[in-house]
Formats: sequence, C-alpha cells, structure tokens
Amino acid sequence: MIRDPELINQLVDTIARFVRERLIPNEARLAEEDAVPPEILAEMKEMGLFGLSIPEEYGGLGLTMEEEALVAMEIGKTSPAFRSVFGTNNGIGAQGILIDGTDEQKAKYVPRLATGEILSSFCLTEPDSGSDAASLRTTAVRDGDHYILNGTKRYITNGPEADLFTVMARTDPNNKGAGGISAFIVEGNTLG
Repeated sequence: MIRDPELINQLVDTIARFVRERLIPNEARLAEEDAVPPEILAEMKEMGLFGLSIPEEYGGLGLTMEEEALVAMEIGKTSPAFRSVFGTNNGIGAQGILIDGTDEQKAKYVPRLATGEILSSFCLTEPDSGSDAASLRTTAVRDGDHYILNGTKRYITNGPEADLFTVMARTDPNNKGAGGISAFIVEGNTLG
C-alpha cells in the first residue's frame, strides 16, 4: 500500500521527467557504447534509484512493491538497459542478503548497494542450463573456512561492471534438485 501518495507522486513525476529528458535522448548513445553513460549513472545514484526497494535503515528509499511498480512503469518507457543497471541492486543483489545474509553481510554490502557505490550481479545461467536452477553444474566445495567454486556462467546482468556477484552453485552433489544448490556472495576482486 502506498504510504504517502503525495510523496510517491512527486517521485514518479521526477522519474518520468528524467526518463523523458535524460534517458530517452541517450538511448542511441547507450546502444552505441554498450554501456550506461557515466554521467547518467551518476544521476541515477543521486536520485536514489539503486536503493528504491532497499529499506531505509540501509540507506535505501524503502518503497513498497506498489510504489516500486509505479516507478518501474515510468522507467519502462525507455531502454530496459537503464533499469537493469540499478534493478539488480534493488532485486536479487540486495534481497538475497537482506533475507538470508548475516548481520555482518547486511552491514557491509547493502548500504553500498543502495547508493550504487557497488553494482551487483546474479549468476545462475550456464552454457547448458538457463533459468532452471536444478540443472546447473557449477560446484562449491568447502575448503576449511571457505568454498572453492568451479563452473561457467553466462548472460549475467551487469557482469562486466559488477563489484558483487550472487553465484548459484551446487553444494550437495547427491541432491540433483534445487535443494542441493546454495547462493554465494563473491566480491568482484576475488581471485580465480
């Protein structure tokens, strides 16, 4: 449910103007450069787009699902690449950590995701499996206090630019279903 209709209307109007005046005119440049222009990215961060649905306690706007849908309808009037760059931080990048992460992981990553300081990515798709998690082949084997991940991922949103990856890997080779798979937070500068 919308908490403050006047405030959400102001936000939606601001985003609609941003789409009209900044994003649509830059669609050709986005396609040509195959990247969101840096100044547009900076404006998105300043507007709080990277933290739309991230709770306020972590520096996000804390929009409800309904409020976020209104924003998404405006962003949907331009190239989907513009939404992808910040949508992953709001969705799978932060939500997995918020739902199942430790307090330390939440404190370390979520505020930086909300501001766009770091970009996130979700790594499920593989050469021989699409969105069917049960068929993935990437493995994760415990080695002391860490895991060693082996596998290949493809079609990863924000992959080339991401600083933080949520990697899906099989931790239980005896369970061939989705229950044998775990999610791992992998920092982009991790060796390997």
